[in-house]
Amino acid sequence: MNEIAPATTDTRMWNFTLLAHHQLNGLGNIGEGMAIQMAKDGRRILWLAHESAPTNFTGVDVSDPRKPKIVAQTTLPTAEMRSNSLEVCGDIMAVAYQTKRQGLKPAGFELFDISSPEQPKSIAFFDASGPHSRGVHQLWFCDGRYVHLASGAADFKPHHANDDQFYRIIDVGNLSKPVEVGRWWLPGTHEGDGAPPPERHPPHMADTRVGGFRVHNTNVYPERPDRAYLGYIDAGMIILDISDMSRPKQISRWDNSPPYYGFTHTVLPLFERGLLIVTEESVKDDSSDLPKLMWVIDGRDERNPVPIATLPAPRHTPASAGRARIGAHNIHENTPGPYSWKSDQIILGTFFSAGLRAFDISNPYQPKEVAHFIPPASPVSPTGFLGMNDVFVDERQVVYAVDRAGAGLFTLQMDF
Repeated sequence: MNEIAPATTDTRMWNFTLLAHHQLNGLGNIGEGMAIQMAKDGRRILWLAHESAPTNFTGVDVSDPRKPKIVAQTTLPTAEMRSNSLEVCGDIMAVAYQTKRQGLKPAGFELFDISSPEQPKSIAFFDASGPHSRGVHQLWFCDGRYVHLASGAADFKPHHANDDQFYRIIDVGNLSKPVEVGRWWLPGTHEGDGAPPPERHPPHMADTRVGGFRVHNTNVYPERPDRAYLGYIDAGMIILDISDMSRPKQISRWDNSPPYYGFTHTVLPLFERGLLIVTEESVKDDSSDLPKLMWVIDGRDERNPVPIATLPAPRHTPASAGRARIGAHNIHENTPGPYSWKSDQIILGTFFSAGLRAFDISNPYQPKEVAHFIPPASPVSPTGFLGMNDVFVDERQVVYAVDRAGAGLFTLQMDF
């Protein structure tokens, strides 16, 4: 189950070259956490979070992207949890733990010493469990000091069960004793905060399973360490002033739903161009929530973000209509650090069954697709379709794309 193979005849590929495909010991259900570590012996290790149990995380030696090799693969303590997100800073890795239901444990995040990649060692666990908490869905850890979370908490009781995760800032300056230094939630989502609850989306648009007024991504960049860029699912995009981390303040909110279907996922600021790329997540396996898009936002005045374009959406053909999830999801986030490629001209994004796609946004008013990669679904895919879930590009411009439905890891070269 560790196939390293060329593209099959069923692969649709334009302006990418497939370097390798690794099925990760048959545990190819990869989530939304991808990060590069440069080990002390010079090896380049790609760490991957898994979308669901039984696997916690996998470390892959990608020093030669044509010959990826597993160096570590760990198991979760229970089947009632997932580790969908991780980040690496130096030899420290933070891993998010979210439970299937509120009130379960363990829920929070764990810090690991990965200085010996074959033997990750736990340093500390931050408990985010509680009667109304599922723990941490996503985390951002790029400066070695603060972990930014989409998390529940023991003392947070949402008005609505689907609004159970909010923004938390955790100081890990003392790695053995993480401590919260700040938090923010959308007013009206916490019982007793004095604000009226937000109006729910109309029934024909609401996804009662996964939709809600809670945070998803919590990105903070060194260009503006006083700003947090939040994808807040059914509340849209939110920019926070975190210059005083103990008292985050909302600067602006851009929300397009309704009439669109919500589930704002990621906000990527392109600082030198005054742009924001905002992604939504398609959450319906039959694509009944289309369109789910990637938006180009004019962010020159952060108090008044204005949409100016969308990246071209994959064609919804009769062959896939009503059968496969093909809307937007993740993008390469220009993650801070020396081993991440940075671009404000090219956006790479994943679209589940519509694969990996690259877009040229040099003209932000007229983005154009310049490449795509759509391999066949894994034979073990629970839906029978591809689930291309996330993408990361290292400073060598090697592209790593992962599938949540069993296909594992693909390494690619950009030919554009």
